[in-house]
Amino acid sequence: MSPAAPSPRRQAPEPAGDDMPTRDELFEIGTKSLQTGALTGVMGAAFGAGSGIMRSAPPGLFALLAGIQWFALGSSFMASRSLLWHAWGGEENLTAADKVKAGAVAGGVSGTIGGIARGPRNILPGILFFSTLGGGATYVSQKFQSQEPKEKKSIMASKWSPMRQISDQEYEKILEDKMLRIDAELAILNDNIAALKGQSSPSGSASPETGGSTSTSESGKASELPSGTQSTTKARPRWLSWGGGILITP
Repeated sequence: MSPAAPSPRRQAPEPAGDDMPTRDELFEIGTKSLQTGALTGVMGAAFGAGSGIMRSAPPGLFALLAGIQWFALGSSFMASRSLLWHAWGGEENLTAADKVKAGAVAGGVSGTIGGIARGPRNILPGILFFSTLGGGATYVSQKFQSQEPKEKKSIMASKWSPMRQISDQEYEKILEDKMLRIDAELAILNDNIAALKGQSSPSGSASPETGGSTSTSESGKASELPSGTQSTTKARPRWLSWGGGILITP
């Protein structure tokens, strides 16, 4: 029997962040670093110009020097932090504590560059100051990002508001109550109208017996009148005009 072939050893997987960034990743890191450096450089130039005016010094020279220093600080901070994030596994795999550490280290790198630009005596103070600043700023930003956004409340939801926002079910309930109230008022009005009609019908109309007795009594009174009265009442003079004259006829 031939001896069994030795099984190949499995190599442990390399950490995800140990490999060097690709060309595209380096381009993206460089672009972000230059953008951050340009922003901080503009702010530094404005600060330098104001400082030069207050010291009665050439503001253009102060603005140029401050802009260059702030550009170096901003771009070096962003570049070193992005490289640390990539080396430690990427931003999505880092915890809040890892991001704070990366911010402190990147601040130390920026402080070193700023200290070299201002003189060897400023290197150590620059490292301490910018490390604290970078770590503290990262910690504060992580605190704000971890907070859940609060739900925006309407003005009507306040207890001091005279109005209140109601739901669709409450609105339907209010409409049903109003319709029931209107139906009840209509029923009461119909009952009142029927009662008024019942009260006015016997008083306004005369019964046949009353009407018959009235006509009989009137005819009896007319028959009891004397003949002369009747003729006088019935025969009245008539005025006729004929041929330009007036003729009176009985």
